[in-house]
This record gives sequence, structure tokens and C-alpha cells, in this order.
Amino acid sequence: MEKFSIWKNTLWPGDDGGFHNITQRSPKLISYLKPQTSIQSMPLTVVLHGPAGVGKTTVAKQLMLDWTQDDQAETSNSAFYLSCKDLNHKGTCTFAELISANGPDLQDAIPGILTQARKILFVVDGFDELRVPSGALIHDICGDWRKQKPVPVLLGSLLKRKMLPRSTLVITTRPGALRGLRLLVEQPLFIEIEGFLELDRKAYFLKHFEEEMQALRAFELMKENAALFHMGSAPAVCWIVCTCLKRQMERGEDPASTCRTTTSLFLRFLCSQFTAARSSCPRDCLQAPLKSVCLLAAEGIWTQTSVFDGEDLRRLGVQESALRPFLDKNILRKSKDCEACYSFIHLSVQQFLAAMFYVLETEKEDVGGHRCHIGDVQKLLSKEGRLKNPSLTQVGYFVFGLSNKERATELETTFGCLVSMEVKQQLLKCRSMPQGKKPFSTMDAKEVLCCLYESQEEELVEEAVAAVTEISIHLTSTLEMMQSSFCLKHCQNLQKISLQVGKRIFLENDTTLKSDAQVERSQHDHHSLHLWADLCSVFSSNKNLNFLDVRESFLSQSSVRILCEQITHATCHLQKVVIKNVSPADAYRDFCLAFIGKKTLTHLVLEGSVHGDEMLLLLLCEILKHPRCNLQYLKLGSCSDTPQRWADFSSALKINQSLKCLDLTASEFPDEGVKLLCSTLRHPMCFLQKLSLENCHLTEACCEELSSALIVNQRLTHLCLAKNNLGVGGVKILCEGLSYPECQLQTLVLCHCNINRHGCKYISKLLQGDSSLTDLDLGFNPIATGLCFLCEALKKPNCNLKCLGH
Repeated sequence: MEKFSIWKNTLWPGDDGGFHNITQRSPKLISYLKPQTSIQSMPLTVVLHGPAGVGKTTVAKQLMLDWTQDDQAETSNSAFYLSCKDLNHKGTCTFAELISANGPDLQDAIPGILTQARKILFVVDGFDELRVPSGALIHDICGDWRKQKPVPVLLGSLLKRKMLPRSTLVITTRPGALRGLRLLVEQPLFIEIEGFLELDRKAYFLKHFEEEMQALRAFELMKENAALFHMGSAPAVCWIVCTCLKRQMERGEDPASTCRTTTSLFLRFLCSQFTAARSSCPRDCLQAPLKSVCLLAAEGIWTQTSVFDGEDLRRLGVQESALRPFLDKNILRKSKDCEACYSFIHLSVQQFLAAMFYVLETEKEDVGGHRCHIGDVQKLLSKEGRLKNPSLTQVGYFVFGLSNKERATELETTFGCLVSMEVKQQLLKCRSMPQGKKPFSTMDAKEVLCCLYESQEEELVEEAVAAVTEISIHLTSTLEMMQSSFCLKHCQNLQKISLQVGKRIFLENDTTLKSDAQVERSQHDHHSLHLWADLCSVFSSNKNLNFLDVRESFLSQSSVRILCEQITHATCHLQKVVIKNVSPADAYRDFCLAFIGKKTLTHLVLEGSVHGDEMLLLLLCEILKHPRCNLQYLKLGSCSDTPQRWADFSSALKINQSLKCLDLTASEFPDEGVKLLCSTLRHPMCFLQKLSLENCHLTEACCEELSSALIVNQRLTHLCLAKNNLGVGGVKILCEGLSYPECQLQTLVLCHCNINRHGCKYISKLLQGDSSLTDLDLGFNPIATGLCFLCEALKKPNCNLKCLGH
């Protein structure tokens, strides 16, 4: 058998074994690939999966070497390599002919080899690149290696264990094809090939640059761009980044802006590979090759093909000579396994050039009927298309990135071609935010913000978000924070922001970090807080923004203070603020300090880690007592404090004349606290209209105070006492107060209050009087046998009840 040595060859200029770490770090799988008959009757199927260019093929071929060089084997082992790219071009044959196609000298030995299936390893490489009709792999399954069958039938028979069921399989694939593969193979062992880890990438940069300072600077720039850093798991991408940034540094340029977006990096790399077109150079010396290679890239993306042969070139009308400039610059390369076959250095390069296909001005006769498989911009950005073909997502990002005027000029200068402005209108049509106030989903918002940020084109962003009034953002990385900040500054009609901040964006309060990570934590937070301050500036710069909803968020003391500084700014016009389940716990205090004297604030909700905070009620008192307080709605969830604090709170309610609705759901009241609150309700300067004491552990004893307050207070129209164990006695006492003509209560909620049929009698008597109640909710109470009393009341002409919930 041929011994593969791909890891010993240079894969691109300047690389001298970049995959060595991958093969060294990969687990020693050979022991798993040879199960003992006494333990396991079925040989193992191993699936190596991971993104493009991380070394799946390299690891698979290393396994082939390990398999055939097993010194402990009594007889020689055999390994066969099947490339799905090549299989796409093969016609009907026998299985024996299929596996011996690359080794004619093996044809005589094949029958003997196939009789010892347990000694055979098959590598099926690039399953995601297999192009067969739907169902072809499971149709007409065959177990005879001597029969002539179409290649999909032979491969499906191998995967389904009909052909040589005792052999061992290693399959490589990108993640997008895993779902389909699971339906074919039985009990596979899935192993993710990660490619370059962070330390590997850093080591690569240090090796590529002569100066350590330049290497570390370039590495940090790539790391700041999460999308680019993720791509760096592929050694080829690391080479692209290093090559591009090194040239800039050598010319004395600052490479920071190059790494701001993935598009800018790839564009700078491509343009730096070619000298600018001069007047003495024929206009199509680079223009025609560029259009050819972009057509090839786009066709490959849409047909999910990465290797192109002569037939592909002829079908697309591409001359081999047109590829020469890109072969010379190592953007394209000839395949080692297939003569006259070409592939791009990495999938990301193919995606970038495919995006250029959409932005280059092309005469109709230039492409003719050659783009039959290439969809338009609308199809490119459609969810359905991207689900079927994940590579289209990155192409879409690149198209947005290439819509930038400065980048268009750089392309035109380098290649002598014109960039179409029509694509910008097509992008706006497909990615503009929805009209009106209806908020779009978080995932949609995140994707739109990513696309718009990639463009770095302010005019495009302003036009795209012109109709946006509400937006929901879930931040999971600093890159998303940067993208959101860039776009939100252009949302001039934005009225509401719903914000969720994920873990580990701010590390200041992260107790899980080791002490020796202090420097890294400081650097990370310095970068994060700078971006956060930029994002928060929208609260003081956008005069239409009036609603902030922050929930399920992991903030830090510094990030909370930055946000609060913007809230206190005179140009911040927030009217409604919701803070729910936010950490750290003392963040609620900082928010309350920011709200003191905030005259625009009318609605405030504080829920989450407020339990037992002794300062919170005190600060809320300061808000309510301030002469500029215009607060109308206050919800304070799960609050617990001392009787003295509740006394202060009650006093503040008597001073405040703006508050109309108070919601204290799930708060813990001492008996003295209930008395103080009811005393406030009886005060002539209490302007509360709605009060919720849901799940506040109230009992029958509290109903005396509430009943007397209801008699005196003529402003309260809504009272919620749900989830309190009031019982029959409590209902009786409440009904006595509600029966007074002075009581103006219209809505009463008594869900989950342990009211039975006897309680229904008291309620029925109340409703038959001159009660002002129009809405009554008795849901989740054992009142089935008491409904007859309620029905009797409803029949009375003087019953004012319009809505009864049970």
C-alpha cells in the first residue's frame, strides 16, 4: 500500500508542518479501531468531524499509516482511501474496481484482501462533499463486491455495513453533514478535530514573524475579532492573517482596522497579493481572471464543491490560463490526488471570492448560461437556503462587507474592475429591519446586526434600521457588543432596547478565575468595558429611546456604573426601566442611585436579587421622596426588610403624589409591615390606584387591616391578593369592607387563596349588594360546589360584575 506523507509536505508557502501538532495531539485511535471479537462483535465506525481545514484528512491518513504499520499483527493489514470529491466523477463499477482505481498493481491481490475484512480499514474522506441524489445511498443496497453498481450504491452499501460488514470505517466530514450521516451509520464513535487551539495559533504567529512584539500584536488583533479567531483553527487562515498583517507592519501601517471585520482582512490579503493595475497593463489582465475565479468559487459554494476538474471549467467557460495568476499567488492550488483538478487554499477564501461574484459588475454575455446553479442575493440570504447550505451564511456576511465604498475603491484600483452599486439595494431589501413596533426575534436581530457591522457603511446601516423602534439583543461576546454598538448608534427612531448579557463578558466579579489570571482578566475587562461604554452611550445620545429592559444578565460593578452614568445624563430620556435577575446583587443599588431625581422615569421594575438588601428600600424611599419624582408604576419583587425600613417606605408613599401602581409580589411582610402599608392606604395623600400583594404570605389576620383601608381609601380600584392563604375567614372580613359604599374597588384577584364553598357565600352576598366590583378572579380555588351561590348573585339586576374568573 502507498504510504501517505501529506503532513511532511508544505501545504502553502512558509508552512513547514503546521499540521504536526494536530496529528500529535489527536488521540491514539488505533486501539479503538481493532475491537476484540470476545468483547465486541462489530468493528468500529469512527467519524472525524470539524470545520474546513482543521486537519481531518491528515488525521485520517495518519490512522491509515498506523493501521498498515501495526507490528503486532500476524498478517498484514490493508487500508483504502476513498475521496468523496473523486467519487462524484466516477461511473458504474464493482467495489473491487472502485478501491483499486488508484493502485492498479493491487487488482490481482484484491480478492484475497477482501476475504479478510477484519484486517481492512476504509477511509471515506469528505462525506459532506458527496453529490448524490436524495436516497441514492440507501437504494439497492448490495453486498457483492464483484457486481457492477453505481458508486452511490457501493458507498451506501459500505456505510450501511452490507458490503464487507466486518471491516473498519473512518469517515471525515464537516459538521453540516452530520445529521445525514447519522441516518446511515450505526453506533459510530464521533471525534471532533479541533485544529489549532489558542496556544497553537499563538505559536504559529511567533514562528511566522521575526519580531516577537509584532507577532503578539498581530495575534491579539486576530483574537479581538471572534469570527476571525474562530476561523484561525485552520492553519491556512493563520497563514493568511500572518501574511497580510506582516506586510502591513513592514510598510509601517497600523493593521488594527484590517482586523476590524473579516471582510477587511480577506480583502487586504487578496489585494496585497497583486500589484495595482497600471495604465500600461491591459484592462483585463487581472479583471478577466478575477471574474473567472469568482464564478468558479460561487458555483462551488452553491453546489457544495471544493475541487474543480476540467469538465467543471469547460461547463463554466473558464480557461485554465485564467487561473494562473491565482495559482501563482497560492490562492488556488492544484490537487495532489487528481490531475488537472483545482481547489482554493481554504473554504473561507472560496466564500470570499464567491461574495465578490455578487458585487462585480458583469456583462450578461460574460456569464451567459454559466451561473445556472448560482442563486441571487435573495436566495443567498434566505433562511431556507442557509439551512441547506451553511456556507452561504459566511458568503452573505462577505457580500455586506464588500458593499463598503472604500473597499469597492480598493478592489477597482487593484483589479481594474467595477463594483456594482445595485447589490446594496438588494441587501437593503433582504436585510432591512421589520416595519413598525413589533420586535423581531433575538436570532434575527443578531444576524442583521452582524451583517450591517460587517459592511462598516454608515449610510447602509442608517437606511436599514430607519424603521426600527424596538430591538432585543443577547450579548454573548465582545464582538457582538461591538456590532450592536455600531448599529444602535444609527437607530434614530429606536424607542425600546431589551438587553441580555451572557457570562464571561465581564470578568471583574468572576470568582472562578485563578489568581494567576489577574493580568489576563484586567486586559479582557479593559477591552470589554471600552466597548460597553460605547454601546451605553446610545442611552444619552438617542432622544427617542425611552424603554430599557435588562434581564438575565451577568454584569460587573464597573459595567453597571458605566450604564448608570449614561442613565443620569441630562440627555437620557428613559421613561420605563426593567431590571430583572441581574448580577452582581448590589447592581440594584447603583441603578436606584441613578434613578433618584430622574424626572423622565415613570415605570420601574426591580426583580431578582433584591431579597434581604437592606439598602434597597432606603434608596427607593429617596426616589419616591425626591421633588422631581414622576414615577407612576413601581414593581419590587421578592423584597424582604426590617419593620423600620417598611415604615420608611410607607412614609415615602405618603409624600409621593405621582405613584399610581405598586406591585410588591413575593415580598415578605412582617405583621407590622402590613399595618404600616394599610395605614398609608388610609392616608388622604395616598394616590395609589392599583396594589398587588401577590404571594406575600398574608393570612386571615392581615385582612382586618386591608378591610379597614378599603373602606377609607376611595382611589384604589385594583387589588391583587393572589397566592395568599386567606381562607374563608379572610374572605369574610374582606367582603365586609368591600360592602361599604365608600369602597371604590373595581378589580379583585383572589386566585390560589384557599377559598371554598363557604367563602362563595360571603362573596355572593357582597355581589348582591351595591358593590363596585366589576372584575373578580377566583381561579385555582376549591369552589366547585360553591358556584351555585355565585350564579345566584349574577342573576340579580343590581350585580355590577362583568368578568368572573374561576
